[in-house]
Amino acid sequence: MTSTIRPSAIDSHQHFWLTSRGDYGWMGDHVKPLLRDFMPGDLEPLLRRAGIDRTILVQAAETEAETDFLLEIAARTPFVAGVVGWLDMDADGFAERLAHYRANPYFVGLRPMLQDLEDDAFILRPRVLDNLRRVADSGLAFDILTFPRHLPNVAKALEGVPSLRAVVDHLSKPAIATGDLDPWAADIAAVAAFPNVSCKVSGMVTEAGTDWTLDDLAPYVDHVARCFGADRLLFGSDWPVATLAAEYGEVAHAARALLGRHFGPDEMAKVFGENAARFYGLGA
Repeated sequence: MTSTIRPSAIDSHQHFWLTSRGDYGWMGDHVKPLLRDFMPGDLEPLLRRAGIDRTILVQAAETEAETDFLLEIAARTPFVAGVVGWLDMDADGFAERLAHYRANPYFVGLRPMLQDLEDDAFILRPRVLDNLRRVADSGLAFDILTFPRHLPNVAKALEGVPSLRAVVDHLSKPAIATGDLDPWAADIAAVAAFPNVSCKVSGMVTEAGTDWTLDDLAPYVDHVARCFGADRLLFGSDWPVATLAAEYGEVAHAARALLGRHFGPDEMAKVFGENAARFYGLGA
């Protein structure tokens, strides 16, 4: 008799925070339900219910203190498989800081919060491009947090650093609430043309609003499914941000339902785990 071992299911995008840390510049009354602590004990039962085994913990503040905070959580939380931290991409000492964090086995990638920066072309600054090359050379992953208007600049940056292993967070936050596909559809397709770039199927419900339906999300999922295929899509919950519009289980169900229209069981296992493990260099 042979037994089949279920592949590890991975949520490639979730957050923790303690509001008392005080460096979450994006928080305010516009996201009032999020203005409380969210920690591993809050998420663990939700993961079990949704059939998720491990997670990638992603930064939510633009400080190295945030990165240290998340790495400490990862070291004591069995289900956290890796941390995507923050470093100043436009700093003189970036190479040294990158080497410092690269030595931590839980540090699997980094993410500047491009969507919140005043300069939409930040990623094209010469020093940032030089540091992107250092990231590419290090083998670390790079998370791209953008709005659709940033995608043309992202494509230009990728032309300059084609070896960068990058992933677009939240489909680049298209205007799901209004149903607009253009120019996002063409711009995300241009980014998908770079073979080292993946996309997280995450963050959709908050862009759609609290009255979202599967039909609202479907055109966007359909498009990235065509552009990236089963080998370059990663499921992510964006918990707890997603709780503004849905519970954890609803987010996981929506992704499974919509992606299941395109992919069979083996391909779904890739999107819900294997791709994240490969992209972030996780062990079995």
